[in-house]
Amino acid sequence: MNPTFLDHRLEDIYLRVKNNSRLSKEDGILLYDTHDLIGVGYIADHVRQKRHGKQAYYVYNQHLNYTNVCKNRCAFCAYAKDRDENGAYTWDMTEIENQLLSRIDEPVNELHIVGGLNPDLDFDYFIALLKTVKRIRPRAAVKAFTCVEIDYLSQISGRSIEQTISALKEAGLDMMPGGGAEVLSKRIHDRLFPKKIGHERWLEIVEAVHNQGIPTNATMLYGHVETVQERIDHLIQLREIQDRTGGFSAFIPLAFHSQNTQLPDLPPTTAVEDLKTIAAARLMLDNFDHIKAYWVMIGEKLAQAALAFGADDLDGTIIEERITHTAGARSAKGLTREQMEDMIIMAGFEPVQRDSFYNRIDHE
Repeated sequence: MNPTFLDHRLEDIYLRVKNNSRLSKEDGILLYDTHDLIGVGYIADHVRQKRHGKQAYYVYNQHLNYTNVCKNRCAFCAYAKDRDENGAYTWDMTEIENQLLSRIDEPVNELHIVGGLNPDLDFDYFIALLKTVKRIRPRAAVKAFTCVEIDYLSQISGRSIEQTISALKEAGLDMMPGGGAEVLSKRIHDRLFPKKIGHERWLEIVEAVHNQGIPTNATMLYGHVETVQERIDHLIQLREIQDRTGGFSAFIPLAFHSQNTQLPDLPPTTAVEDLKTIAAARLMLDNFDHIKAYWVMIGEKLAQAALAFGADDLDGTIIEERITHTAGARSAKGLTREQMEDMIIMAGFEPVQRDSFYNRIDHE
């Protein structure tokens, strides 16, 4: 028996999803256009349940943001500083060690490492960073550097992209987060982050990373000046790369926070917008295994609801998140394993602690 939708246009989408037919750009735009939020959620949950049942994943991870000095100074970023600006910092290897050792008694199994493009750091710094992390946390996966950082490291080292990735992999890089693309659109690039690599370069680098056997996540920063059409175009471009490489592990929608950015007057995203974006991602990205509800960006309560709108992963404990909180996020800076599991259970799902590659981790 098929469900009854308030918006009858969703009936055709539901039937095609049930038949494993790929949705079109027009379908994606309709998912945002409709006021039948529950109907959209129902279809997305159908896919989620088919793939993952009632399981909801999380990882015990720690974030290391090694520097906030960045030469790009993107309009949407509240985190970056100039090297002589008050509050600018760069961690040396001693501080990296201290950050890791301060949590050494915790069962951290993923290190999430990203930072700014700091002109004072040479390629050797990044090799030393990876080796230091691997020495102190040999069993933890190192998820480090965006495609923007890879491009920059290629420039300062005089290596090709392939040689750069190979050197980082040898030093301990296991996988990469999905940031840096923001929205895969020349218009958005030119307006908000003109000094950063464009979308074509981002796609070129991520494909090269996948071809060397390193999985990555993919993200989309939404809720600023992009259109719905640009959001759907972004998802379709990711879907096309995934068709070729199979290298994306998860997709993570990132809700824009405007405080302390160059776009301070933009309002925050709404709950409806956040849930539709999760659901649209689950339905458009039919070749992605996992969709994350990043609780840091949308808050713990909405992340719980997102588990019924297509998301199957709440990311992780994080321990201390800096970048989004600099832009005004009101969520916790980190959560305990018990808090993560309680969030999932109270939402009606089964918590599964995972490693970076979605292998289950059993704990007492």
